[in-house]
Amino acid sequence: MGNKTALVTGASDGIGLEFSDILAARGYDLVLVARREDKLNEVSAKLSEKYGVNCTVMAADLSVPQAAQTLFQRTCEQNLQIDFLVNNAGLLHNGAFTELSLAEQERMITVNVLALTSLSHLYANDMATRKKGYILNLASLAAWMAIPNQNVYAATKAYVLSFTQALANEMKAANNGVVVSALCPGYTATKMMDNPDQGAKLRIAPNMMMSAKDVAEAGIKGCLVGKSAIVPGVANKITAAITRLFSKTLLTKLVGSFYRNNMD
Repeated sequence: MGNKTALVTGASDGIGLEFSDILAARGYDLVLVARREDKLNEVSAKLSEKYGVNCTVMAADLSVPQAAQTLFQRTCEQNLQIDFLVNNAGLLHNGAFTELSLAEQERMITVNVLALTSLSHLYANDMATRKKGYILNLASLAAWMAIPNQNVYAATKAYVLSFTQALANEMKAANNGVVVSALCPGYTATKMMDNPDQGAKLRIAPNMMMSAKDVAEAGIKGCLVGKSAIVPGVANKITAAITRLFSKTLLTKLVGSFYRNNMD
């Protein structure tokens, strides 16, 4: 029997790269998905050499219509049975809603919500027929609150958390062996914290950020033991708990003030 296979979107850097490394270390063959094929080829070569696993590169832009369906079809055509799906790809834009490009915000919704939902649907059905499989969706601590100046992003992550928890319950009730989890990291040391393409920069002290490796490790471990929602790190768990102590109106006011005062 060959290795199990994991598909990771947004696999070329950041948390996605760490997901890929951790899964390869656990013996999974990989399907690596991101927009830049050259970077995926570099990751593929390194992980294949390091862990002796097979890596298949599939360059794809998940903001393109029907991209998820095309990706699923490509894996089927290559007889790649996906045992672990990691919906990690995501976009972030900071700034006032009316000042940010509408097209960019629509792309963010397409990647963060539509592509994730489509891939979850396609692979959950496939996994259910085999009575086994794991799906890990990348939400965010932002899912627990409304965030002015990052409002569409936070709303997409609230969708991911709600959708994932509901789907996890459905899969468990159906007793079909499919485990679905949402990973909700807080500030994480990735290029998302300093990317000119995503609007304003949010100034966050390095000691407030977790490493991408620690976030990814918590996500994989949590999913494998069947947690429907995973909040990595003690500080993030405390933050998630605190959000329940305030009214949504007051919390939004406080968070909005913090973000406006800490964005360049």
